[in-house]
Amino acid sequence: MFLNTASPRRSIPINTNLQGARRRQPRELLHTSTAQEQEWSSGVDGRGGQRARTQMPVSSVGEDRAVLLGFAMMAFSVLMFFVVGMTVVKPYVNSNWEEEASCVLLQADVLEEWVDCRGVSTVPCLRVTVNLTDSNQRAFLHLDEESVLLAPECFYVPKCQMDRAELQQEVLKVKNSLDTQLGSTSSCVTDPARHPGDVILSRKYTFKKALYALLWPCLMLGGGALLVGFVKLTQRLAHLSSEMCSDAAVGWLTSRYTRGKLYGILRVSSVQSPS
Repeated sequence: MFLNTASPRRSIPINTNLQGARRRQPRELLHTSTAQEQEWSSGVDGRGGQRARTQMPVSSVGEDRAVLLGFAMMAFSVLMFFVVGMTVVKPYVNSNWEEEASCVLLQADVLEEWVDCRGVSTVPCLRVTVNLTDSNQRAFLHLDEESVLLAPECFYVPKCQMDRAELQQEVLKVKNSLDTQLGSTSSCVTDPARHPGDVILSRKYTFKKALYALLWPCLMLGGGALLVGFVKLTQRLAHLSSEMCSDAAVGWLTSRYTRGKLYGILRVSSVQSPS
């Protein structure tokens, strides 16, 4: 009798503890799923903030210096274009020395009256006369188009010096060299419209020289533009790659949260089904 009366009394706490454990287990699962949801939401918010931060273009010190160098190159090329245009391109465009002719060297003599040399001193003038075979006209020979404007009657003018004896000797050397070529024929360039009585041996400003002078500012401008373009392209590619990485991370967190939530629901239903 004592065994039969004691056994029910001892089984009652055991059954109560099992029922309480079964009731607490779904609560713990729900609490775990809620914690996972909060963690996922915080993770998504953190990724979202990071994504918003990655959308802002961040450039390094090297990229900033490269961009500044590119803009400096382009600005310097514009200055070079201005200088080349004034010193080479403009004289070539305004030049009308285009007609070629054959010239026969007639005589070379030194003028008695010396010409002014930049307002500092006077220098002797060597005048050379040629005959145009096409028109049979006489004209003064010059080295290039600039010498026509500086000294209209002179073929050769020495550099400005204070020693008159050295200037005289230098001009006489050139005259003696030309005297050995009297009667020879050479090609020359004429400008009948503006300078009918003058001819030049060669043009100082030609099309090839103008293109060669414009080559360097063009290269400078193109190099600066390419440098800036490459830096901007790398920044854009880095920005796109960061966006793709942030989108992939958000998708991974979403799939992880979905799997965890489904697993928690299945565990709750499996625990509650035996009761």
